[in-house]
Amino acid sequence: MKIATWNVNGIRARQAQVQEWLEREQPDVVCLQEIKASIDQLPVWLCEMEGYWCYWHGGKGYSGVGLHVSKRIAPDRPAFTHPAFDYENRIVLVRLPAVTIVSVYVQNGGKDFPAKMQFLGSLERFAADVRTEANPVVICGDLNIARTDMDVHPKERKPQAIGQLPEERALLERILAHGLVDVGRALEPDNDQMFTWWAPWRNMRQRNIGWRLDYLLVSQSIFERVRTCRIERETGTSDHAPVLGDFDV
Repeated sequence: MKIATWNVNGIRARQAQVQEWLEREQPDVVCLQEIKASIDQLPVWLCEMEGYWCYWHGGKGYSGVGLHVSKRIAPDRPAFTHPAFDYENRIVLVRLPAVTIVSVYVQNGGKDFPAKMQFLGSLERFAADVRTEANPVVICGDLNIARTDMDVHPKERKPQAIGQLPEERALLERILAHGLVDVGRALEPDNDQMFTWWAPWRNMRQRNIGWRLDYLLVSQSIFERVRTCRIERETGTSDHAPVLGDFDV
């Protein structure tokens, strides 16, 4: 099973790139964030992507997530749902026979940091709850936290910057403590050049001066079946890159 996550930073601006990417990679599950569009703003082909059960959860110009499941692994349309703490169209999940998949977009926190911390706290409690279920879980998305200093280029390290604050990092570790593995870091524990977001100026992306904000967090039983996990830094014009994990699930 190939699981992909991408903060597209506006699906309408990136729709052709998303289509080309899907055709090239053929992921089984696609999690999108920051779609910035309501269902009535999306072209018909995008709402009914060939080969996928599509679920869009967004509003005009802000936030929003998508979750799409290939009909190869789900012949019948699965049920897409939202945890009770969902607000501003930030989280959607689907329970498949073998795994529960979650697409999540945590707010930056620059305008309302307490709301970010409240959302992360709810996500931590959600991780605790799903751990008791029979299905393993995969949480995909833009968490807007650089987990450690290694996840920020030295030129971008700012101890007082939102996204690098100790209290945010502590909450992320609490989420992980509920039986989850940070796939990218677990596979490459010493890679200090592994970033998924770059400020859109001064050729930061080309110079790879970025932050790692996008994650695949998976149950231990899923991680034990991982084949690869990669960041596609050259894909698309969003300020985030897609992250793709391949698992024997």
